[in-house]
Amino acid sequence: MKMKEHYGKTILCALGWVILMSGARADDWPQYLGPTRNSVSPQKGILRNWSTNGPEVLWTVAVGRGFGGPVVKDGKVYLLDREDKVADKLRCLDLSTGKELWQFAYDAPGTVMFPGSRSVPAVDGQHVYTCGHNGDLYCINLNTHKPVWNKNVWKDFGGERIPFWAITQCPLIYGDLLIVASQAPEAGVVAYDKLTGEIKWKTPPLGLISYASPVIVKVDGKDHLVMVTSSTNPFQRVRPENELGNVVGMDPLTGEILWKYNKWECHISVAPALDAGENRILIVGGYELGATMIKVEKQADGRYGVIELFTTKEFGDQTKPPILHKGHLYAQYGTNNRRDGMVCLSMGGQIMWKTRRAPDFNKGSMILADGLILATDGAQTLYLIEPDPAGFKPLASAKVLGEGGTGSENDAMASRVGGQTQNWAPMALADGKLLVRDQTRMKCLKIAQ
Repeated sequence: MKMKEHYGKTILCALGWVILMSGARADDWPQYLGPTRNSVSPQKGILRNWSTNGPEVLWTVAVGRGFGGPVVKDGKVYLLDREDKVADKLRCLDLSTGKELWQFAYDAPGTVMFPGSRSVPAVDGQHVYTCGHNGDLYCINLNTHKPVWNKNVWKDFGGERIPFWAITQCPLIYGDLLIVASQAPEAGVVAYDKLTGEIKWKTPPLGLISYASPVIVKVDGKDHLVMVTSSTNPFQRVRPENELGNVVGMDPLTGEILWKYNKWECHISVAPALDAGENRILIVGGYELGATMIKVEKQADGRYGVIELFTTKEFGDQTKPPILHKGHLYAQYGTNNRRDGMVCLSMGGQIMWKTRRAPDFNKGSMILADGLILATDGAQTLYLIEPDPAGFKPLASAKVLGEGGTGSENDAMASRVGGQTQNWAPMALADGKLLVRDQTRMKCLKIAQ
């Protein structure tokens, strides 16, 4: 009976996920990387020609420095902003005007290299969910603007001093669950009841700390929750022996570990896994370590096995998963020591082209909409690109972001390794409006008819 009940819940939850994803509207961007958590928007009517000054700027608001991106639901923008060293601050803005409607702040002391905000909220039903700099996980009621429940994904599971670059988790809603990667000594990934905060399941630690968030991929038509962990960081070694990172597949309803690939090499993993179709999963990183494509297959004994299809150091992305379009992958492969720019890769692992520094792309954000790619370059420029494996095809470009990264003497190391302009935050696209931010401002641009 329990097996039947679990099977029934699995079907219902899978159907709920399908309905949620298929019901995503062009005027919603409710979570990290958009409606389907893969940087793809259902928006149509993207303007293929821009004026000399670029897309029309509908409004601009001041933001604290950082790397956290916005989400949009029902004409409202939600951003987890940060007053560094002091507090995290959830802000709600009107999408049409930029007017701040309300905010909720809480104490979150401390700072790290590359300071400021670092995560993206998730909006579901009458609630918005955020995970802050120190691991504070909040469920906020959209009507009362007050917390329904809150936890700490780090301290609640034995974490003490926060990770070197703080907690970077973008919450994932799956049916009745809110899922985040705690990565603390007593838990790897944790699922909470999204309405009460009750822990429904947790895994043991899955590997070394990463800054990636969990995602859902399809394996034989079924949902698998996938988490990526890092390999040994030679500059922050915690054990004498070297460890490779893991890519772990789990049952999203129970946390049961279904499969694991244990040869991933990237000592600071940030980008989540990408569902590449046909049971294939692409994992990317920076630091000159590249990308790996794996395939998950069910074996004769009913268990899952993993095979590595290819690994390449000629393609990667330090901060986000690539975009998949018509059998080819597009990413920004700018690392500390190489500038390959935007790179196109075939599904078989063949490099089709690289822009290198002409133009340069380095840790920016990308969205696929209406068959076109909108891409910030990590610095100041927004591009409109027609994805084509035959070559780089820009249709328009404009400087829309300001200069400036961390900018203080205390952040000299961050400026040296990250550059003086660190506009790396994810964008959001909703109702024909593109939300982009730099280290001081967020802009709303009209990019569709």
